[in-house]
Amino acid sequence: MSERDRLHNLISFFDERYGYIDWWNAGFDEVVIGAILTQQTRWENVRSACRNLADANLLNLQAICTADPEQIEACIRCTGFYRIKTARLRRLARFIIHDLGETIKEMPTDELRQALLTINGVGEETADSILCYGLFRETFVIDAYTRKICRCAGITLPDRDLRRLFLKLLDHDNNRLRSCHGQIVEYAKEHCTAKKCTPCNIPALNG
Repeated sequence: MSERDRLHNLISFFDERYGYIDWWNAGFDEVVIGAILTQQTRWENVRSACRNLADANLLNLQAICTADPEQIEACIRCTGFYRIKTARLRRLARFIIHDLGETIKEMPTDELRQALLTINGVGEETADSILCYGLFRETFVIDAYTRKICRCAGITLPDRDLRRLFLKLLDHDNNRLRSCHGQIVEYAKEHCTAKKCTPCNIPALNG
């Protein structure tokens, strides 16, 4: 069985199990901030940090640019590496506001992706999260959950090829791309914990 067929079966399995998921329904600024905060931490911690930032009127890129770094650090401490993440947030916020500005809406996706990747602290997962969820572009987020579940399904493509195959099988449709990634996250939270891999049907999908 080809890896294309294996991934097709996996996508169908998630669609049947969950249906459409409107994953990470948030404004652009919150998505950008969350994409940095989620690095090396659990999503629950990101939610707590975003609530703290909102309470301090800091859940927007302009505020991140101008706020005292120590104030940001206090809000996001629960996500870990809070000093590093504060520096990354400020660097990315300044880049988006001062360097990209309104051009961010018009830039081709591949060009914008490469621009984001030039910023220290922005890797492919972070850049694709911003593009997919913040700007509704045609890309797919390859994260640790995605890699682990795909391996369980016998799919061992490199990240770049895996992302392209997701795009092709999901018709480059942002709604489907966001939903599929959300389905993967939900399934992984249920079955793929740090201490155990609970019984699931994925290894049996492809015989």
